[in-house]
Amino acid sequence: MEKSVLLKDLVEKLELEIVYKSDDYDNIEIKFNEFNRPGLQLNGFFDTFPYQRIQIIGQPEHEYYDKHLPFDERRNVFDKYFSYPIPALIYSYNINVPYEVYSLAKKHNRTILRVDYGTTKLISKMSDFLEYALSEEIRIHGGLLEVFGMGILIIGKSSIGKSETALELIARGHRLVADDAVDIKKIDNKLYGQSPENIRHFLEIRGLGILDIERLYGSGAIKRSTDIDFVIELENWVEDKEYDRLGLDDKYRNILGIEIPHIVIPVKPGRNIALIVEVAARNIRQKMYGYNAAEELTKRIMEEINNKSN
Repeated sequence: MEKSVLLKDLVEKLELEIVYKSDDYDNIEIKFNEFNRPGLQLNGFFDTFPYQRIQIIGQPEHEYYDKHLPFDERRNVFDKYFSYPIPALIYSYNINVPYEVYSLAKKHNRTILRVDYGTTKLISKMSDFLEYALSEEIRIHGGLLEVFGMGILIIGKSSIGKSETALELIARGHRLVADDAVDIKKIDNKLYGQSPENIRHFLEIRGLGILDIERLYGSGAIKRSTDIDFVIELENWVEDKEYDRLGLDDKYRNILGIEIPHIVIPVKPGRNIALIVEVAARNIRQKMYGYNAAEELTKRIMEEINNKSN
């Protein structure tokens, strides 16, 4: 589903000055994290005009039409320019909006905004905001923690022990991002997770109820968001099921089109799941740096077999 963000939310977030507000200002949607500086349009070329994007006029564009375009030509260009349904025109460097531009924007019911800083900074701030707001996202039932600097998404059926595992990891000095529900966004081919706002920093433990982790363990025990490095799935131990004992075959889980390392940990009485999660985090980090313990063991065994055969 195509995502969009309201122009008024962008204006509020970036504290943009409203020079002229169109009648439909509250309902204008932005669907693209791309911008247009209308140099070609000021020269009368509209064949490939990306009018769906936010329009930005900086010092070069302003100097050009202010000093090099006759007044009548200026009016004609902006009359045609504003005839397209642009989301908004933003002036940077606190440029004074010429009267003819203001009057034509009013005629065509187009919003004009302004900032007192440069164009590069404006584009950077808008890109960051729109990239996050327009990114693909999904909500997954599970918990998310940062363990040894790695983002671990813990999933599994209800009552399998996800929250209890999270609590023990917090007690061991790791940080909670989300419990029960994780909002995951895809940005630049990486996954980032955070908790829904209304349950942020809360943890539910059956028998104890709702715990406020920030109040119990301090601000160092929580984190607003983290990237997701791998997924751990908890499941009840099945006696006749073959579980991975070597770790030679890497498994992955597809989330929003990205393959994330995926580990299944069987749960049964006596297993310290929090400790296993810690070790898994260390082991995944070693693999990321090129060392695989299972491959090293296999290599040693094969060398020993070859030596004996010789």
